[in-house]
Amino acid sequence: MKFLRNLLAAILGTLIALGIVFLMFFILASLIGNAEDTVSIESDSILELQLQLPINDYTGQNNTDPFAGVFEQSQGLDEILNAIQVAKDDNDIKGISINNNFLLTGLAQTQEIRKALADFKESGKFVYAYGDFYLQKDYYLATVADSIFLNPVGGMDFKGLSSEVLFFKELQEKTGVKLEVIRHGKYKSAVEPFIADEMSDANRRQIKELIMSLWESMVVDMAAGRNTSVANLNAIADTLGGRLPQYAKNSGLVDGLLFYDQYEKKLRNAVSVAEDGELNVVSLEEYTKRANTKGNKKGKDKIAVIYAQGEIRYGEGDQEGIGQGLMTKAIRKVKDDEDVKAIVLRVDSPGGSALVSDIIWRELELAKAKKPVVVSMGNVAASGGYYIAVGANKIFAEPTTITGSIGVFGTVPNINGLATDIGINAEQVGTHKNAVDYSVFEPMDDTFRETVQEGIEEIYDTFLDRVSQGRGISIAEADSLAQGRVWSGTDAKRLGLIDELGNLDDAITEAAKMAELESYGIRKYPKYKTGFEQLMEDLGGAGAKAQEKFIKEKIGTEAYQTLRTIKTALQQKGIQARMPFVLDID
Repeated sequence: MKFLRNLLAAILGTLIALGIVFLMFFILASLIGNAEDTVSIESDSILELQLQLPINDYTGQNNTDPFAGVFEQSQGLDEILNAIQVAKDDNDIKGISINNNFLLTGLAQTQEIRKALADFKESGKFVYAYGDFYLQKDYYLATVADSIFLNPVGGMDFKGLSSEVLFFKELQEKTGVKLEVIRHGKYKSAVEPFIADEMSDANRRQIKELIMSLWESMVVDMAAGRNTSVANLNAIADTLGGRLPQYAKNSGLVDGLLFYDQYEKKLRNAVSVAEDGELNVVSLEEYTKRANTKGNKKGKDKIAVIYAQGEIRYGEGDQEGIGQGLMTKAIRKVKDDEDVKAIVLRVDSPGGSALVSDIIWRELELAKAKKPVVVSMGNVAASGGYYIAVGANKIFAEPTTITGSIGVFGTVPNINGLATDIGINAEQVGTHKNAVDYSVFEPMDDTFRETVQEGIEEIYDTFLDRVSQGRGISIAEADSLAQGRVWSGTDAKRLGLIDELGNLDDAITEAAKMAELESYGIRKYPKYKTGFEQLMEDLGGAGAKAQEKFIKEKIGTEAYQTLRTIKTALQQKGIQARMPFVLDID
């Protein structure tokens, strides 16, 4: 017994010692990193834009956190835009090189970065773009450049937009595992893959009209950037006129076919550096450290920018998802802060829990009674994402924002078919007629279905009422725009679902105007876990994260996304106000 006690004590002591060493190592690493925070930028430098991590509107990193950026797995759109803005007036920066493949942004985020680069060019500085391979979103960003170059043995995907929807009805029938679906809204097709084998006419129509609107916004920008016509670009897309590097060059999609060393010569010429001289290229990550100390607006009066990003789920919420916990804390804090004169809510969400959406809506209504509330929509502000936005004094969206989807549904898993096949029978006993809970092992009865349908109709009517109040239209008008249908930002403006087309800066400017502010600072919310807290949490779930990464690597990204779609549907709790489909644009 004594031996075992000593052995356990030795193991425990070793683990504690390793933990202390591990902690000291990362503190030392972070201190070294902080010592280099003041980045020395040489004169005649080029800012290189490589966006290789997923981009969130806001990462919530605190510059005073010693672990900030050490374990970063995403980039903040707010920091990217600020870096480009600071570089515009930085005498050490002579131009920007976009050197990117497989951009991990949403379409509206890409449009915001593109606008920031167009503004950068107003300073007279150059923007060049180079790619080994251009997907359509990469090329859309690159068309803001003065010149675009492609690897001679690279490639280009330029063919217009399309959308694919997978259907699981037959799979459910074969496995005996299914989702029981109750919904309101003929366009509420988030659940269509689980109740049909093919796309409905209504869903096909809305997807077609949506991607046509998104493409029109893209192609107008691309035509202006390439000094050509929309008709010409559409003809190139129809004929796959950019499918080979030489075709892309001949059709005017790119300006030259260069290997990277040849592209570097172009950069040298642009900053007048001799062939044997040092080309000063500063990465976006390095330059952000300088930009964060220079680009922030200042003033005693503040505008609070609250970021609502990710799916809406009941709970605290985090950087990847919206919960009522962090959101209500942030809204209440800025509502009662006398220095905060206006609130901007930045929404990037496909929706989720209807209950949480309404909780957040209510908090914003209370805040709006005290100070102006303006909404800026990012990649998507649909269903629950639109729900939390609709009460604002004014709503801004990008032309490529996906919004609307005013509709409600509920899904309940059922494995009666599988249970029957393998010999499982569930029996329940209750004290009252309706005391027995719904069982996934038994078919859904009419009483339970009617009860859920009643709840969905109630929430749908509440949703319509929120839209009617927020947009100043009748319930009937709101219903005509609803039924779960999604719209582009351009169409949403035409239909009155939003007020203006514009980005986050436009929304902030409008909030300042409504609050009658000439000078002001910006405060960002919510406050996420520090780098150290996130590290400890990640270590605690290292096994699950490692398994997830392993599965993704083995089956590929597309198959992994399919699994995630099914998993998300099975894990949904309560009645949902969620975007009707997932739209990924390459």
